[in-house]
This record gives sequence, structure tokens and C-alpha cells, in this order.
Amino acid sequence: MKTEPIYKQRKITDLKDMISQSVNLFGNKDAFLIKNNVGEYHGRTYLELKEDIDSLGTALIDLGLKNKKIAILSQNSAQWCTSYLTITGGVGVVVPLDRELPFNEIENLISRAGVSAIIFSSKHRKDMLSLSKLSEFIEYYIDIDAINDEGNNFLSYSRLIEKGKVSLEKGNRAYLDAEIDENEMCALIFTSGTTDLAKGVMLSSKNLATDIMAVCSMLTINEADSALSILPLHHTYECTAGFLVMMYNGCCLSFNEGLKYIVKNLQEVKPTILMLVPLILENMHKKIIKQASGTFFSKLKLNAAIEISNFLYYFLKIDIRKKLFKQVHDIFGGRVRLVISGAAAINPDVSNDLCAMGIRIIQGYGLTECAPIVAVNNDQGYRSDSAGKPLAGIDIWIDNIGDDGIGEIVIRGDNVMLGYYENPIATHKVLKNSCLYTGDLGYIDEEGYIFITGRKKNVIVTKNGKNIFPEEVESYLAKSSYVKESLVWGRFDEESGETEVNAQIVVDMDEIKEKLHLNIISKDEIYKIIQAEVKEINKQMPLYKRVKEFTVREEEFIKTTTKKIKRYAENIG
Repeated sequence: MKTEPIYKQRKITDLKDMISQSVNLFGNKDAFLIKNNVGEYHGRTYLELKEDIDSLGTALIDLGLKNKKIAILSQNSAQWCTSYLTITGGVGVVVPLDRELPFNEIENLISRAGVSAIIFSSKHRKDMLSLSKLSEFIEYYIDIDAINDEGNNFLSYSRLIEKGKVSLEKGNRAYLDAEIDENEMCALIFTSGTTDLAKGVMLSSKNLATDIMAVCSMLTINEADSALSILPLHHTYECTAGFLVMMYNGCCLSFNEGLKYIVKNLQEVKPTILMLVPLILENMHKKIIKQASGTFFSKLKLNAAIEISNFLYYFLKIDIRKKLFKQVHDIFGGRVRLVISGAAAINPDVSNDLCAMGIRIIQGYGLTECAPIVAVNNDQGYRSDSAGKPLAGIDIWIDNIGDDGIGEIVIRGDNVMLGYYENPIATHKVLKNSCLYTGDLGYIDEEGYIFITGRKKNVIVTKNGKNIFPEEVESYLAKSSYVKESLVWGRFDEESGETEVNAQIVVDMDEIKEKLHLNIISKDEIYKIIQAEVKEINKQMPLYKRVKEFTVREEEFIKTTTKKIKRYAENIG
């Protein structure tokens, strides 16, 4: 099915075109709000951003990097964003790398991609020095934080911009006049996973431009907005929605200093828009509820306030949420009007509570292979348990629908990737007639809302042919305040010939100790407490979905940088 656009958007063909238009529209407005070493913020305008892009692009071409692959390995920063826009705007192909990867995996991905230069921050300097001794194909290492060049191939980012500026003043137009083929690869994005399993997604300028325009056709975002970039920019969700969409609309972007500084940074920059993942939102929600529910009576007051807020807002069109829940808004900086949650499904109770408090949470659905957003709860409709409706211009349908109404989600549109880098077999498995077979299972209701039930490869099939989605069972387990996180899978029982539901459960020890007023608790006692919780949760599910066996795990699961649990043997084993 397709969705009609709510808002008309200006046409862009590529990111170079986008920035040129944004400079014409918002030139003197701040593109970035940057914190210096002494904790002071200063702005960098769209005009200044364009000057940096043109200077850096000219310098990179002068180095002989035209049409080559350039990696970025850094924390979120204005330099990260400038580098990305520069490379995709007429130099070559950008390869954003996960800054949390160990050295051997970074080395492997750089080798697989055939990277010719890498732009990095000082945190990775030691690794880059090691890499320079091992790799013969990397021509330049560009240090964002270095003041001066070192030798012929370790270059200072700021000096490079200065050199490019001089070259421009002498009339060098190699970068300014560089033509962009919208159908050629401009970004190579490696999916999360172990190095050998990570696929390189090839995205074109058309893919990115299409997705930017599609998002903006369904949501109100404008130059009055500002955003705090929290999630890693190498991930397409943050890169497209949290960065490129903001640049398209003339917003001001600032950068989080780390997860432990989220609240501090929110209160410093007071953003209006945030891109977050469910884990961060659920942790914030848990803290809010915990602080407001110190006693039985205060919990009653909180629940009553939420009910009153919903009644006044939805039935009488009276909005007192910001006043009623001022302390909650203060945590978010006091100005947040929109939070887009992605990368995984959010607990509807969390989004409903926060919405009742005046923090609008909308859920979307995306895949790296689609640049990445394909659906969102938009300005004309919202369902807290849904991934929303397809973006304008993107066709989504369900293939091979089963008796339960569930099938594989298929996507067609100009945002669908070119394919997997140097992997025609994997490409052929998912791309058929320009349609992406996602491997995600779900259904679309009569109103056009998309509901995702799980991953095709994760489904547990019973001997009677019934499908069990691990993600659904995990969502039930998550309802217990004693369960921090869980991982569900199917285990074949030879005696019964049945595939049974198994789970590993990470316990929230602080919650157990606080609620049960215990300082010390044995492993046996913990097991009995969780056993009782699982027993109650099982009553809420059909017999065939119930957890038959579980183990209690002390360490949290290995996760991607967007806080999704990796479903690999290292977690289950």
C-alpha cells in the first residue's frame, strides 16, 4: 500500500543539492551548536558549513581521492557531519564506521571496503598508527583533533580545510563543479554483526534524497527546531533522521557527549526534537515513574494525573500537560515536542505514558537497506503499538500471508539500496524486481498501519505448525519490573519431539532489592523470584507460547550500538 504526502516538500536530487538549497534558505542560521573544551557553546552557520565543505572537498580532491572510498571513525561531531556531506557531495564514497568496534574488526571492514583514506578523532589515534604499519592501501589518515600534519600521510583536518580554502581562492573548481550521479553509490554502510557477517549496504544519492523528502512529507520539522544527536551517526537511522533531515529543514544540531551526559546535555541545549531507541526511552521512563512513585499514594497521584491529562487533551482539547508534568519536561530540557523512536519496538505503555505527560513519542520502522526509514506514525495518525504507515512514495505490502494473517514485509521505492557490496548472492536473496524482501514478519491493518511481529529467521515453529515470535514473548517478560532484559529462542526436545520456548533473563537486581527490602540475596532466591514472575507471565499467553525453561544471566547481553540485543551464539551460549 501507498500513503499520500501530508506536506509538500522541496525537491532535492542529492546531498550537495540539499546543502546548496539549505544555505540559500537558512544561510545565517546556526547549523551546529558546538561545545568547546571549556564547556562553552558556539554556533556554526549554514554558510560557514558550506565554506568548510567546499574547502575540505577541494583539499581531498587535491590529494587524489576523487572517486575513492573515505571512512569516518569518530564520535558524533560537527566534523563528522561536515566530512560526510563533503565526501558524498562530489569526492567519492563515504564509509561510516562504528567507533565502538575493536581494532581487528575496524581493520577488517576497512580492508573489505577498499578504503583509501580515513578521517578519525584522537581517541582512535593509537589504532590508526598501528593500522598505518599494517595497511598498504590507505593513503591518508586525517586527524580531526590534530593541529599540525605529521609526515606525508598523517594530516590535520583543520589544516586540510585551510589548504582547500587557499586552493579555492586560486580558482580551483574541481570540487565545486563535480557532478553527482544520483544512481551511483555514495555511501557504504556496514550492518551490525560480526565482521564476517556484516553486509555492506550500497546507498545512492537518490536513495538518501528520497528518504529525506519522504520523512519530511509526513512530519512537521522546520527551521525553528533544534536537535541533540545522541545515537551514533554511523547508524543510518540517526544519520538520516537525526542529521540529514535536520540539515534539509534548517534545524540546529548539537551533539551528546556520551550516554551518561544525556540529561545534562538536554538541559544545556534544550532541543525540540530527539531521535532515540526504546532502551534509552524505557530507562528514562523507569526513572521518572520510580521518582514519582515513592509511595502507594504518590503512585495513585501519578496515575490520576495521567488520566486527567489524557481526558482534558483528547476529549476537551485542553493541553495542560507541560504544566502538570513540568519536572518531566525539565529532564528533557523543557522544549522537546517530538521524539522519534526507532531501531526496535518500544513498549506501548512507555510511549503512552510519556505522551500523556506531553512528550510526543512516535514510532517508525526502517532498515539500513532502505536509507533507512520506510514507515512512521505521522502527523495525521498515531498507534502506539504500530510502526506507523508507509512514507509517501514508498510502497509496502505483505507477501506469502499465512493463516494468521502474517507474512513477510516487502518494500518498493527509490529509497531501496543498490545491493550488498561485492555480495551478489546475498543481494539476490533480498532484492527481486527492485523490491526488498525484508525478512521482517508482520501485517497491515485496514487503516494501513504496519505491525511487525518478528524476524523471519527468528521464528520458532512448533510441530503443529504454529509460529511463535521470540520478540513477542520477550515483550511479555519485559512487563515484569524484575526483568531487565531477556532473550528467547526455540530448543528442540528429543523426548517430546516438540520445539519448546527457552529464555535467558537478565535480572534487575536493584529493583528486587528495593522492592523486597533486601541487601543480600542468594542465587536460589533470585531464581525462585523470577520463576514466580515467569509463571504469572505465562498465564497471559497461549499454552504453546509459554516459556518452558529459563536461566538467569548475570551479565547484560551483547548489543549493537543502537542497543539492540545480538541474537548470536555468543549471547545464547
